[in-house]
Amino acid sequence: MEYHVSIKGNDQTLGNADQPFRTISRAAALAVAGDTVIVHKGIYREWVNPLNGGTKDHRIVYKSAGDGEVVITGAERITDWTSIGDNVWVTEVPNAIFSVRHPYDVELGGDWLFDGELNVHLGDVYLDHKSLYETDSLLKVRRPEVWPDARYTEGSLLKWYAEVGPSTTKIWANFGDKDPRIENVEINVRPYCFWPEQPGRDYITVSGFTLRQASPQWAPPTDYQEGLIGPHWSKGWIIENNHISESKSVGISLGTRVGTGHKKIRNKHNKGGTQREQEVIFQALRDGWHKDQVGSHIVRGNVIHDCEQAGIVGHMGAAFSQIYQNKIYNIHHKRLRHGAEVAGIKLHAALDTQISENNIHGCYRGLWLDWQAQGTRISRNVFFENVSEDLFVEVCHGPYLVDHNLFLSPMNFRNMAQGGAFIHNLFAGRFVVQSELTRTTPYHFPHNTMIAGYSNITGGDDRYYNNVFLGDGDDTTEPVPITFFEHLPLKPREEERDANGKVVMDGVPDDAICYLHPVGLGSYNSHPNQKDKPWWEYSKEELDELGDEKKAITLGNAVLPVALSGNLYLNKAVPSKHDSEAKKSTQKVMDMTIDALKGEVTLHILESQLLQDISNTVITTDFLGKTYHAHMAFEQPDGQALQLDTDFFGLKRPEVNLTPGPFETSENGVLNVVIKF
Repeated sequence: MEYHVSIKGNDQTLGNADQPFRTISRAAALAVAGDTVIVHKGIYREWVNPLNGGTKDHRIVYKSAGDGEVVITGAERITDWTSIGDNVWVTEVPNAIFSVRHPYDVELGGDWLFDGELNVHLGDVYLDHKSLYETDSLLKVRRPEVWPDARYTEGSLLKWYAEVGPSTTKIWANFGDKDPRIENVEINVRPYCFWPEQPGRDYITVSGFTLRQASPQWAPPTDYQEGLIGPHWSKGWIIENNHISESKSVGISLGTRVGTGHKKIRNKHNKGGTQREQEVIFQALRDGWHKDQVGSHIVRGNVIHDCEQAGIVGHMGAAFSQIYQNKIYNIHHKRLRHGAEVAGIKLHAALDTQISENNIHGCYRGLWLDWQAQGTRISRNVFFENVSEDLFVEVCHGPYLVDHNLFLSPMNFRNMAQGGAFIHNLFAGRFVVQSELTRTTPYHFPHNTMIAGYSNITGGDDRYYNNVFLGDGDDTTEPVPITFFEHLPLKPREEERDANGKVVMDGVPDDAICYLHPVGLGSYNSHPNQKDKPWWEYSKEELDELGDEKKAITLGNAVLPVALSGNLYLNKAVPSKHDSEAKKSTQKVMDMTIDALKGEVTLHILESQLLQDISNTVITTDFLGKTYHAHMAFEQPDGQALQLDTDFFGLKRPEVNLTPGPFETSENGVLNVVIKF
């Protein structure tokens, strides 16, 4: 069956091409497996809540008709504004306009959302589809000041404030020199644009829409993860070629409906975050977290921006998925509140998830993989101008593979994990490498949600082959101490103190001091080399000689070995002592420019011949071996072996004399590599 929807239609008609429905929701109430819903150009102010799902062989497809932009928005336009001077306008709207919940009465809240100067609400006011900044008094609307944490400080002078009454809500807003009676001014009234209220609505395709201005709640891993659009704990969705923006929290949520989250422990905090997370995992396994029932989504070709928590989020529900060819930027740029779930992409338990060919820039963090990144592959992505770091992998045991990426922000990688393989990347920023001995997290049987064991993070079990490290020219080789959230100082949670009176923060490790190392692999100098005897091969006699205290440390918290070779260090990048035959060059072999106006990253390879004859090894599954804890190979999701013999652009690499870094070069002289974003 094929249904048509048009803003000129009528929900009482047949819903065909000649007599289309008026709302997408009407078609969503009727569509069943094998049906297609074709939506014609126009603005649709509704929450699309699919009643049914499809099957693997017979999907339900929602798509744009291709005759113009199709907008699904969570906002309503408001033209009834009255000027009260000082560029401030006021309107009063009936509370009946708000569906599900009142966004101007409900605060943003949840696990791992940190306290701030402002109690932010779920509502927003938009001028030409861009949200203004909430404030907590009418005086601050009249006398606006720059929000100091905002990425775009000038825009932070546009403010709004609301007061909720029994039957109406008053909203005051400063639009600068704009007249809201003439301009396009909207307010948020719905939490979602495209979101099934019930889980288990499988095999749905959403293609070619503009989805914007919704107010989903903060999405922690230990509670219901809402999004502007998402499958809500279903299987096999395809979300493709959409333009997604202005979510109060998350753009696309692939996350969970289950949890022991903040609603059950609010004001108690009688269990630590790690324990709560473990409980969520076991509850999910009991409730059907299995590849036959959840995950296996495709998220491709979307443009996602101006979402305040994450562009894409997912806890367990993103497992076995493919996320590729998306452009994600301006994530968490207002920064009215901060928390531990903020990134362009933030995934927990990304089992076998493939993240490739995405451009992620201008975010607070780029990509954050937290817990159970096993079988995960991060390939051919471009990261730049991210505030904190491009890639953060936290308390995972691997195996996870990072290959052919461009990491171009000042800080490239925060590693609080083990079991990673880094192949043919370009690193142009600094590293943090640290253990996490206080948290015990699970690993799984290969390609399966079943838990195989638990361990803390001693660090190591990493492999670095055929990478290029492009230094920043700094002569300093010593690491610099920083805090876990160095890039955005936070207001402490004064109501929470330990027995010694020290302020603590839920979800942040105790004494969260780490060390920022120069560009290169010097951060691995304290690890053993895999060529030496591994720590777990101590004989009984050798252990006895260590003494009981040293033996306990060795057996329980020993750092795992690392393997490094075939890497190139440029412009004062620092090799590891384990990379004893590393090639270094003080010549200006490579330069980089980023042109935001053109939307281009250009790499100028000035002396391509210097990139030759560094590595003779095509990296394969057999070469990489297996990770220590999961005892799993670096392989494809279907268990097939990997052979990394093509470069960033898919060009075939030679069998010998490979070029390190993402691009295979064979010619001398200047070579320009231009990447559009």
